[in-house]
Amino acid sequence: MAGKKENKKFALCIGNKDCEDLEKRKIYQVLPDGEAEKEGYLRVIDESGEDYLYPQSYFILVPLPDEAREALLVAS
Repeated sequence: MAGKKENKKFALCIGNKDCEDLEKRKIYQVLPDGEAEKEGYLRVIDESGEDYLYPQSYFILVPLPDEAREALLVAS
């Protein structure tokens, strides 16, 4: 199970133009979606609790220590 947690990606929101379900300066979990990434989007679990596609330019992927990643996964 630890391997699955290590593969989880997180991103810091730096933009949210016309998006009510994103907060700037908040970290969101990113789900894998290779096709979306090819088109310049990330699949993100937003404030609604659902996953949606958002422009990659709204985020910066951030590497997190295991403890921080664990805390974010438990909180969601």
